[in-house]
Amino acid sequence: MTRSVSVVGGGVIGLSIAWRAAQHGWAVRLYDPTPGSGASWVAGGMLAPLSEGWPGEEKALEFGAESLQRWPDFGAELERIAGVTLFTSDDSLTVALDAADAADLQTIADWVARQGHELRMLNRAQIRELEPSLGRGIRLGLQAPTELAVDNRLLMRALRTAAVDAEVLLIEQAVTDLDELTTDQIVLAAGSNSAQLWPDLPVRPVKGEILRLRARPGVTPVPRRTIRGSVHGRPSYLVPRADGIVVGATQYESGHDTQVTVAGVRDLIADAEVLMPAIGEYELYEAKAGLRPMSPDNLPIIGRVSDRVLLATGHGRNGILTAPLTADATVAILEGAALVEAESATAERFSLAKV
Repeated sequence: MTRSVSVVGGGVIGLSIAWRAAQHGWAVRLYDPTPGSGASWVAGGMLAPLSEGWPGEEKALEFGAESLQRWPDFGAELERIAGVTLFTSDDSLTVALDAADAADLQTIADWVARQGHELRMLNRAQIRELEPSLGRGIRLGLQAPTELAVDNRLLMRALRTAAVDAEVLLIEQAVTDLDELTTDQIVLAAGSNSAQLWPDLPVRPVKGEILRLRARPGVTPVPRRTIRGSVHGRPSYLVPRADGIVVGATQYESGHDTQVTVAGVRDLIADAEVLMPAIGEYELYEAKAGLRPMSPDNLPIIGRVSDRVLLATGHGRNGILTAPLTADATVAILEGAALVEAESATAERFSLAKV
């Protein structure tokens, strides 16, 4: 007999789950009024669990690193199906501008090494050799040779193509009541809107603004890798694209507000210029905000909460990074199993089940 599942939410998580479930023989319906238009469309596309690690966050590092290992095969399959090039860089560089930042980089490097992952400390001369366009005030760098970046918008298009190719039925309408869905199983993957469909789900929206810059003739070339740093205590990153750079990102607790603010744009540009002074040569062609679905402990919430309903939400700012592992874990649960690699994200750590 054909097994059926409804996936509620058409972001990177929902589309990835729908695609993988269909590949495993499920009849899949995906519900979203505008698939691919939410936080996944606004994202920077960094796959950087190592350089963002910090002592005490072992579970987040483990989950992110496990998903990163899945990304080369996951991305290559999508590239083959959709005929696109998704990857925009194959390593990342986090830089320090002052002594406090340099100390933090050393802390990260030492801790991540103890977890069994490779990072490389770089001095000024080594940084200049790798990325000559970066600011001269940079004093130290931390290179993560295995951290990738993808073009998030090409990714969303590729996932939609792959889902349709696998015979996922895309239904462009909103779901207001899970009980109205008629499939055998339901996966709630609606990002920051998930809490509206499952009472007491501890997922809240956190606003993030990004800028998209387009290269103009004769400008300083785009960095060859993702560049990250902290400027005046604010995190800043530059992610290469084929036609320019994505600059991010602000972070505000502001409910469901998605308006871009003047202050946000000002800070993003000012901080980006500290990292790469020549960035002012680029064309500013888009400023946009998205809502990250944050959980209380910054880990996804993946697991069964009733006989029919599974959760796959709360991925925060790491939805694109963690999509491959989340999809594999969710399909495993649908099929009555569990992935040990995803046990830290179990929904059982919160009291969410309906008896």
